[in-house]
Amino acid sequence: MTPQYLWLLVFGVCLYVIVTDPNVAKAFDYVLRLAKTKLDYRIWWLKNDPSNPIVKYLLYRKNLKLAKELKAKIDRYYEENK
Repeated sequence: MTPQYLWLLVFGVCLYVIVTDPNVAKAFDYVLRLAKTKLDYRIWWLKNDPSNPIVKYLLYRKNLKLAKELKAKIDRYYEENK
């Protein structure tokens, strides 16, 4: 028996149990949603973790750009109100 047939047999049995028993189908849906939520959390944490050097650099660039814009607005305000 080749490994492909073994996997087909395993998935076939799982599919049969899911189709025939509604509680197993609900549990399967719950496990899939839980796995997706955990994966989304991990991806979010990698993108927003402050100890990540790439995120630090992106935050630095964003804050530097904002500081330049605010400095220009403040200078313009003081020049207009002399």
